[in-house]
Amino acid sequence: MTPLLVALGAAVGAPARYLVDRAVDRWVGTRFPAGTVVVNVVGSFVLGVVAGLPAGPAVSALVGTGFCGALTTYSTFGFDAFRLAREKRVVVAAAYVVGSLVLGLTAAWVGMRVA
Repeated sequence: MTPLLVALGAAVGAPARYLVDRAVDRWVGTRFPAGTVVVNVVGSFVLGVVAGLPAGPAVSALVGTGFCGALTTYSTFGFDAFRLAREKRVVVAAAYVVGSLVLGLTAAWVGMRVA
C-alpha cells in the first residue's frame, strides 16, 4: 500500500512543480531560477508541517515522500547553480545557493511550528 500512496502523492506533486515553475518563470523571467526556489521553499514548508504533526506512516508516504518528493527538486537546484556559475554569474549563483538553503530551512522550521 505504501508504494501506491507515494505514487499518488507524486502524481500530484510532479505536475504541480511543472505548473508552478512555468507560472513563476512567466512572471519573473528565466534569467534567475525563481520557480525552483518557490517549489523548494513550498515543499520544505509542507514537509515541515507533516513532520510537525502526529502524522501516521500513510500521510508521511502520501504527502511527505510522494507529494513533497515530486514537488521539490535538488537536481534542478544543483543544475541551476552550475548554470549561473558557468554564465560567469558567480555572485548570483552563490546567492542562489545560500538563499535557497536559508529559505528552505526557514520554511521547514516555520512549517513545524505551524503544525
